[in-house]
Amino acid sequence: MLVSELAGRTLHALGGDVVFGLMGSGNLAVTNAIVAAGGTFHSARHETGALCMADGYGRVSGRLGVASVHQGPGLTNAITGLTEAAKSRTPLILLAADTPSAQIRSNFRIDQAALVESVGAVAERVHGPASAVADVTRAVRRARVERRAVVLMLPLDVQAAEAEPGEPGAGPELAPVRPAEDAVQRLAAALERAERPAIIGGRGAVLAGAGPALRRLAELSGAVLATSAVANGLFAGDPFAVGISGGFASPTAQRLLGEADLIVAFGAALNMWTTRHGALVGARTTVAQVDSDAEAIGAHRPVQIGVHGDARATAEALIAALAEARSERRSEALAQEIAAGRWRDEPYSPSRDWLDPRTLSIALDDLLPAERTVVVDSGAFMGYPSMYLAVPDAQGFVFPQAFQCVGLALGNALGAAVARPDRLTVAAVGDGGMLMALPDLETVGRLRPDMLVVIYDDAAYGAEVHHFRPMGIPVELAQFPPTDFAALAEAAGCHGVTARTPEDLGAVRDWLEDRDRPLVLDAKVDPDICAEWLEEAFRGH
Repeated sequence: MLVSELAGRTLHALGGDVVFGLMGSGNLAVTNAIVAAGGTFHSARHETGALCMADGYGRVSGRLGVASVHQGPGLTNAITGLTEAAKSRTPLILLAADTPSAQIRSNFRIDQAALVESVGAVAERVHGPASAVADVTRAVRRARVERRAVVLMLPLDVQAAEAEPGEPGAGPELAPVRPAEDAVQRLAAALERAERPAIIGGRGAVLAGAGPALRRLAELSGAVLATSAVANGLFAGDPFAVGISGGFASPTAQRLLGEADLIVAFGAALNMWTTRHGALVGARTTVAQVDSDAEAIGAHRPVQIGVHGDARATAEALIAALAEARSERRSEALAQEIAAGRWRDEPYSPSRDWLDPRTLSIALDDLLPAERTVVVDSGAFMGYPSMYLAVPDAQGFVFPQAFQCVGLALGNALGAAVARPDRLTVAAVGDGGMLMALPDLETVGRLRPDMLVVIYDDAAYGAEVHHFRPMGIPVELAQFPPTDFAALAEAAGCHGVTARTPEDLGAVRDWLEDRDRPLVLDAKVDPDICAEWLEEAFRGH
């Protein structure tokens, strides 16, 4: 058999059986081999969209994400999505064809390895027929064990070479990193001393399956629970969970976290977004950080207690170490205070002339089924779906913001929909991001997932408008004429609806009765409302 077939069969055998991509002459054979082995292929209309689909699929399913692209421009088109996946540490394989080493004058020739490594991804290669199985196996292992986005280069001359069939060897299962006993005892002692502890779970806690253990640890220690933005939903339904920590935190959450005398982060970076540029950490607060990546501990802010360990294993060790429960703080009054302190309970004056983004988000939260996956793009609007749309668990929230690039969420949403077809996928995007991702609106219409695309349409790059207009800087270059997204949606094979008032949202209720094809809701939101968290976010630029 050819190396292209052997590589595809090997990747399929190692769990790479769901592939997203765009076909070119360089990657057709290897992708066909995956499908012939029993895999499925979902075609995108842009390579970054394909990469984002693999990213979203991996985040929601917990399985290996796989994308496939042509050499040269196929890879360069995928780079923005690859950067997001690399920064988010999504285990992912990008199959990228490559020019033969002898074709130094090829139009497609670039230094692909240097390109992908420059954005934080790992460059691997199928070197020849004899090493093909080992090369694919190594790439997959690095993606899974190191939690990296790996680009597997497939030179055309190597793909066309004859190879002997072979089976990938099974790598050893690695146990989670267990914390040192003295570190556990030190943190347990701090929890026992604390009068107002808080636990923040991050994506590391999600990946470790630490949610139940952290809930139990919070019960024993009397802690309130919060998450980083990317881990939203980890503590869904817990009466002592205050939601997202950081710029999206409700006033109640800000106060309770700010009053904490001990904050313990499990698999959370404690970066400026999660700590609100440090404002959520009191001057006398003890900060502890638990992470399986030793380099992450103290990387963004000083911590007094560092524990190198898996989030779940450390939480379970702390549960065993605590002498007795300290639950007196967890009163019914506190639970009621938290329940009444959601963003939707905060008073506001609705917009009169436009659809208020808060009104829109609250109405959607009431209308949509609880079993949902919410995928949020970057942009001035992104706090509204994050703060107002409840999610059932951490797998129900996808937040591709590691690169802070608009236009990635539609692809992530398509991948999430493939991973969880049993849930309604809600893609929340801005008008700028939607136009960047417009090629894959056709993919939405063609694949027909159970999906609602909500466009928070202010006819502008709103973040720039709200940031620079108060300074007296002209912002007309960041503003645009209205776009008829409903017409574009219908042309792409979706339902399209324009909403200018709360009453127009009745169309969403009607659509929910049959959901025969995806709905694109073009919500014309008030362009003059500046979210409270937005200026806070600009401090990080």
